Amino acid sequence: MKSANKNFIYALSIITGTIVGVGFFSLPFIASKVGFLVMLVYFLVLGILIILTHLFFAELSLKTPDFKRLPGFAKFYLGSWGEKVASISFTVGLFGTLLAYLIVGGEFLGNLLSPIFGGGAAVYTIIYFFLGAILIFLGMKTIAKVELCGLLAFFLIAAAIFIRSKSFIKIDNLFPSPDLNYLFLPYGPILFSLWGADLIPEIEEMMGNRKDLLKKIIPLAILIAIIVYSFFIFLILGISGAQTTESGLIGLKNFLPSGTIRLAFLIGLLTTFTSFLTLGLTLKKVFWYDLKIGKNLAWLVTCSVPLVLFFIGFKNFIPIISFVGGIALGVNAILILLMYRKINPKSFLVYPLLLIFLGGIIYEIIHFLR
Repeated sequence: MKSANKNFIYALSIITGTIVGVGFFSLPFIASKVGFLVMLVYFLVLGILIILTHLFFAELSLKTPDFKRLPGFAKFYLGSWGEKVASISFTVGLFGTLLAYLIVGGEFLGNLLSPIFGGGAAVYTIIYFFLGAILIFLGMKTIAKVELCGLLAFFLIAAAIFIRSKSFIKIDNLFPSPDLNYLFLPYGPILFSLWGADLIPEIEEMMGNRKDLLKKIIPLAILIAIIVYSFFIFLILGISGAQTTESGLIGLKNFLPSGTIRLAFLIGLLTTFTSFLTLGLTLKKVFWYDLKIGKNLAWLVTCSVPLVLFFIGFKNFIPIISFVGGIALGVNAILILLMYRKINPKSFLVYPLLLIFLGGIIYEIIHFLR
């Protein structure tokens, strides 16, 4: 395999595998409240907005000296205030994301292994955490191979689940009567589920002399994620209907044979774990490159904070990803747009995108305070 093609495949697998992370497990539950068609409209609108924002960040990344992450970019283009805001939003967002992976990933690992080995949920969360922490310490070359293998396994297992469970799907389950109280609920989780901008500087560094391919990888990765999510919603909601659970797969235990359920938990474990690795490495490098914390201390802080948050009681999945998606990632998106305006002041797209992301932040804050 030629080096450029190999880097393209690894880069695409990393960003796609990271985007297809923990957030999409919430989508069938949300679809059970608003309906499948409403979710498709959200995918269309937010997909376009997110692709544009990611392409803007890719252009920034290509025009800025390497070894920076979002706080470093913000300092370079917006000054010290931008760096401070970006440091807070970026680290809060990634800590929240890693916490979500621990919540759901530990749950999947426990459901997969506890019938065989016994033990409580906390034990499997700790096992999940330690395996992830070790690989984050080892770095990107190891993670890239894990991500590629995980992504291939994801598609194979998803196909196997569909073949085994298609007879359980009821089309009527896809079209519940929409509850208007939940009409804006998909915003935060879908933004969370499609966001991959945090990985763009990492991917740009991986591409070597073929950095021009970055702008092809980004829309392709997001499009793959949207297709996967639509299929996942169709599959899970079609089977479990009104009994769909917050983390999607758990409710399938009431409908499918035990062998198919084990496959489902395996796919959940793979998707959460690979994303936990890549985003954990990204956060470690923010502390290391941008905030000038020592490499080993950066690793320790990155890995320990989500575990501490989990054990002091932050265990509600959908509120966490709604907060991270709507507020923390919304702030990151606004910073990216403000930085992009510095290199392309004539872009007319920046201002409507700013208003949309600002509106999403206001909605999520109001919803969070209720």
